[in-house]
Amino acid sequence: MEMNLESSASQEFSKRGNTSQMKSSASASSSTERKPYGNKLGKVMWVNGKLVASEEVTVHITAHSLHYGLAAFEGIRAYELKDKSIGIFRCQDHMQRFINSCHTGMLPLQFSLDELVDACKQAVKNAGLGACYLRPIGFLDAGPLGVYFDTEKHPFTVAVMTMDWGKYLGADAMAKGSRLKISSFTRHHPNISMTKAKYTGNYVNSVMAKLEARKMGFDEAILLDTEGYLAEGSGENLFVVKNNKIFTPTLSSVLEGVTRDTVCHIIEDMGLSLVERRITRDELYNADEAFLCGTAAEITPIAEVDMRKIGPGKPGKLTGEIQKRFFDIVTGNNPKYTSWITKV
Repeated sequence: MEMNLESSASQEFSKRGNTSQMKSSASASSSTERKPYGNKLGKVMWVNGKLVASEEVTVHITAHSLHYGLAAFEGIRAYELKDKSIGIFRCQDHMQRFINSCHTGMLPLQFSLDELVDACKQAVKNAGLGACYLRPIGFLDAGPLGVYFDTEKHPFTVAVMTMDWGKYLGADAMAKGSRLKISSFTRHHPNISMTKAKYTGNYVNSVMAKLEARKMGFDEAILLDTEGYLAEGSGENLFVVKNNKIFTPTLSSVLEGVTRDTVCHIIEDMGLSLVERRITRDELYNADEAFLCGTAAEITPIAEVDMRKIGPGKPGKLTGEIQKRFFDIVTGNNPKYTSWITKV
């Protein structure tokens, strides 16, 4: 059994309730490097209500989430709009899911939805990046080791970082279609891990699936559910096109993606049929088109799965139209969906 240990250092950090500390001014002024992402990382991060220089944010080694994997996070994009301003896409929806994840995990979140949305705005406004990717995260900070944590008193830090993140699977995959592999790793059973919550620990099998796929020369992995049906990519939802009908796996074990919901609206606007049901691997092999979607991946066509071409082996017509409509929406060029954009 684990001993309940807490060093004097972690006690001090626990009292403060926030381990994100600033280095001395002398140390900060002597360092001009910005690690680990160089100029791709935003200048500041929003941390528990304060803006802190990105290279000065630290996490104590006794942070509970670092050891046991229970932390909630989101992935959000801010785009340059047609008037050259910056708008965060579906910020409220992402941060509501963040709140829901914290609630499911009994994490002691102390910020409201409005405060969290404002945190994202402040992070983008002061990042010095313009259009960017946001990573809000909430984690159990320094405190006693041991699986159990005090759900009311354990220090809990919320931070929002920003970075310049281009095409997640690469520009070639976006333009020509991605190459995928069905993974040997399986998507979580919904009673093993809370699959509707976006937790850091839930992504361990995604990391393993992605490593396997990339080491074998593919761009991305597709995970099956525990009964052998298609679930999702390592960080994306999946759509399959056959005979002008579009199919997507049910939400029984997949993350209910915000971009997935956006695609569902686009398909409805196009007057096409969308069916949520179980999908087999061979149905994907024999699809006319297929694509992945997610905040990072946006709309990425699938050209090949397990060395088998999908349709003609290049992005299909419907995928291209959905992709075009998606980028019209996120850049403010579709007036129907301007309410989804939070201007900075």
